[in-house]
Amino acid sequence: MKPRVLTVAGSDSGGGAGIQADLKTMLALGVHGMSVVTAVTAQNSLGVQGAWELPAEAVRAQYRSVVDDIGVQAVKTGMLASAELVETVAELIGGTAVPTVVDPVGISKHGDSLLADSALGAVRTKLLPVATVATPNLDEVAQLTGVRVESEGQLREAAAAVLSYGPRWVLIKGGHLPGDAVDLLTDGSEEHWLRAARHDNRHTHGTGCTLASAIASQLAKGHSVPEAVTAAKAYVTGAIAAGFALGGGIGPVDHGWALRNGLS
Repeated sequence: MKPRVLTVAGSDSGGGAGIQADLKTMLALGVHGMSVVTAVTAQNSLGVQGAWELPAEAVRAQYRSVVDDIGVQAVKTGMLASAELVETVAELIGGTAVPTVVDPVGISKHGDSLLADSALGAVRTKLLPVATVATPNLDEVAQLTGVRVESEGQLREAAAAVLSYGPRWVLIKGGHLPGDAVDLLTDGSEEHWLRAARHDNRHTHGTGCTLASAIASQLAKGHSVPEAVTAAKAYVTGAIAAGFALGGGIGPVDHGWALRNGLS
């Protein structure tokens, strides 16, 4: 049977990020994707025009429905919007003994807030402690820890700050720094520096969701965290290179590039 991966995240009506990006990534990487929708957004290539979170009972019911019948080999979280949803999802994940990738989504590609300020404490104290891998970008590191990274040399400080909240591993995504796209994966003792050439392509909507889902997919296949992250980074780099213009703003990465090239 194919490995099964569950995404717990918001819906992106434009199809570039969120649940839609997660399921496309899982399909491309040969696992069966399932979903728990936490919020519905109205968004396109220009930004987020509206967001409506679902009740905690609806999120809990979706999760239990999938996990209790179908089962999962990995879980990935994305947009959780409110403290109540963060706490609900953290409790559910804590009772599911599989690898979990936490993408602490706080701000969209366009700068729109996707997490209430009141939820930050719950992310720190409830969600990050149950994460196998946390994957914050530099804006989310600053939002969660107050550490502002302006150079590659500060990635270690950022990683230590996030690890202090309890995830087993953290992947600090340095894509917002100048130069090559460099990320730091560490559990506090082991370090893996992941570098990729930067592609001159502004169509990068959904990169964070896609990377976290790719990591979860590889973990579900039985790979170690360093192996899973390395493979996921390669997949996302290819998706960015193939990204396409959609709408009048920032288009999405191309989730299907590996399928078309027989690389999944």
